Amino acid sequence: MAKARQFTISCENRPGTLADGAKVLGDAKVNILAMLVTTAGTEGYVRLVVDKPAKAKKALDGAGVRYTEEAVLHVELRNVPGALAAFAQKLADKHINITAGYQTAVKGSRKASVVLAVSDLDTAARVR
Repeated sequence: MAKARQFTISCENRPGTLADGAKVLGDAKVNILAMLVTTAGTEGYVRLVVDKPAKAKKALDGAGVRYTEEAVLHVELRNVPGALAAFAQKLADKHINITAGYQTAVKGSRKASVVLAVSDLDTAARVR
């Protein structure tokens, strides 16, 4: 399983904010592999896993974008009923807590992309 860097961008909750941040990364030739957008009142948060974290940092810094980073688990699971439950149970069996997560898959695809913040990333990265 793969460790990844997740960027959390703090932004205004207004039209165009996601487009602005995505353009900064796109212009830097950084591909977004996973994304979650949440809002709370006037604030927004965009969580991203990208293919080139170092280039993303440089682009975000250059554009003056506020962000934080954290190490997360980014895994592909089979896109079938019960796959997430089975994987989450394997983590639980190793006493690894999942503190946040998001997943997506295209209907009919064989794989689902899952991003998890976990209590023990090194152990979680070895779970099969």
